[in-house]
Amino acid sequence: MTITVLVPGEDGVRALSELIEVEPVVYTPGEPLPPEAAKAEVLIPGAHPAGTRAGLLEQLPNLKLIQLLSAGAEQWVGLVPEGVLLSTCRGAHGGSTAEWVVAVLLSMHRELGSFAADHAAGRWHRRGTDTLQDKRVLIVGAGDLGNQLRRRLEPFDTVVTMVGMRARDDIRSVDELPGLLRDQDVVVLVVPLTSRTPGMVDAAFLARMADGAVLVNAARGPIVDTGALVAELNSGRLSAALDVTDPEPLPPEHPLWTAPNLLLTPHVAGTVRDAARRSYAVAAAEIARYAGGELPNNLVHGEY
Repeated sequence: MTITVLVPGEDGVRALSELIEVEPVVYTPGEPLPPEAAKAEVLIPGAHPAGTRAGLLEQLPNLKLIQLLSAGAEQWVGLVPEGVLLSTCRGAHGGSTAEWVVAVLLSMHRELGSFAADHAAGRWHRRGTDTLQDKRVLIVGAGDLGNQLRRRLEPFDTVVTMVGMRARDDIRSVDELPGLLRDQDVVVLVVPLTSRTPGMVDAAFLARMADGAVLVNAARGPIVDTGALVAELNSGRLSAALDVTDPEPLPPEHPLWTAPNLLLTPHVAGTVRDAARRSYAVAAAEIARYAGGELPNNLVHGEY
């Protein structure tokens, strides 16, 4: 039996074309669905505004699996009908996002922004900087991205500690987090946005961080209390690198635009050349498992 998969573009058709008994059908988000939607078992969502997602799912009576192209599932959790599986694209963007974390840490410690300003001003100002070597780095989140990041940081002679939901092997428990913060030079957030994580990094969390430490958010904006972070940045006690913010995108005049000690990028850590190909490679593997009668590896289980 052929499984019909709705895909939001020709990239999806190419990615699934070699799968046996899978028929990819292109649809355009925001436009009427093709007739094949009535029998579609799998949906790969495109860019759907928040208010349109539930209505889309109501038009898919035979839906069994929603296969995302993102590692985060927060936009779809709570909308998925009972009995429908939800699978993420975990593994597709971990490498590029980990690379972004390394890039911003190197930029901040080696003061590349300051040297770029000197270049623009035609100023030769030779000086020493800090270094990433020997820095103690706490990675909050022990999934694919956390492990990809650890693998990239340790060759810089950093001392890496990882925190997950539960202690296992060389991973510390989230319950230990308050006691770990004071001894870290860098704290990197790579946890998903779930029912447990909004506001996780609040004023108390930030107050426990060591003077001069760097907070890096490569996760989701709402995980950090923006007001509390702005206060710490303005005081000069902490520095930060943010690829995500709350709100997002930042409105004009938001205090983060002018906050000192901040390196800010517009949610681009995973936006790299070939990102779509990597996403569809993971999606195709997940759909192949489903078509073969197996559960996808990246299922979202229970309370997300």
